[in-house]
Amino acid sequence: MTQPLILASQSTARRDMLKNAGLEIESHPVRVDEAAIKASLLAQNAAPRDIADALADIKARRVAGKFPDRLVLGADQILVHKGKIFDKPHTLIEAKNQLQTLRGQSHLLFSAAVIYNHGVPVWRFIGRAELTMRDFTTPFLDRYLAQIGDDLFTTVGGYKLESIGSQLFLSVKGDYFSVLGLPLLQVLEFLRGKGICQT
Repeated sequence: MTQPLILASQSTARRDMLKNAGLEIESHPVRVDEAAIKASLLAQNAAPRDIADALADIKARRVAGKFPDRLVLGADQILVHKGKIFDKPHTLIEAKNQLQTLRGQSHLLFSAAVIYNHGVPVWRFIGRAELTMRDFTTPFLDRYLAQIGDDLFTTVGGYKLESIGSQLFLSVKGDYFSVLGLPLLQVLEFLRGKGICQT
């Protein structure tokens, strides 16, 4: 019997995507100093997509070290607007300022996934999406912030496209699942080749 895929992430959205796709998974979140890693890579002029890939890789590698005989999936997401990388907001004021900055404009999301097997990387992919926010009013933003609650702090953009966050947008170009935090279809295709998904 094939052992469940290990997800090296604390993201409930990624876990739910995989489970809803019919996979058996085990979640083993790992803590990494994302701010320090980002700062180091930015000092080396790394591209945002490469930063997402590096963060996904280090998460998968650390968990794979504990489970060397298992398939381990690491993932990370980077939001870029006018060359600036945005992090998850930590306070309501941070979230409001971020959404006001993005309002009426487009930004990019890069969602990286890396899979380790027997302690080494065997597959990687970076999904990309371009999202355009509508020029919503400040009263709407205030209502949105009150309604979304703590979900505001679980995503890099301060929104969940699969719920009320959809009302912030005019258009989404690219992979929907990558917006949610994981290039799911590409992950599933790789896993089919490993016999973990049905063919």
